[in-house]
Amino acid sequence: MLKEKVENALNSQIELEQFSSQLYLAMASWAETQGLSGTAKFLYLHTEEERLHMLKFVHYVNDRGGHATISSIEQPKKMYDSVKDIFQEIMTHEYMISAKINDLVGICADERDFTTQNFLQWFVTEQIEEESKFKGILDKLNLLGNDKANLYMFDNELNSMALATIAAAAAGTQA
Repeated sequence: MLKEKVENALNSQIELEQFSSQLYLAMASWAETQGLSGTAKFLYLHTEEERLHMLKFVHYVNDRGGHATISSIEQPKKMYDSVKDIFQEIMTHEYMISAKINDLVGICADERDFTTQNFLQWFVTEQIEEESKFKGILDKLNLLGNDKANLYMFDNELNSMALATIAAAAAGTQA
């Protein structure tokens, strides 16, 4: 049985994961309208990944005797200045999500809810991977500068990354 404080914190995280999914969806839509199909494909995959994160929390709360709540969320912006702008926003967002996951772990420690603390370790590891992935992407964008030919190559690389993720999922491994 979840303690009320833990359940409330988990429901707040559900809302954040839901927003993350919508944020990436808005970014993917923008990229697609800009002719950046590889970037869009990459971001559409992350939309689904964030939705799956949300569902992990939903199922966990419900399985532990709580009640997962799905609330309405803030609408993400739909226009961006550049691909670099998108990935800078993603980096800021992922740092915030990491901080919130760490706060959740702290709440669980304070409440002596070691079962939920153990459940959250997967998300701690996931956030380390997410931060590393998006930092690498942002580093590449910084190296490439504003040359449109470089942006074309970058978009193709994100397409390759998306295809590798799809292939790994089909094979049952992780890219």
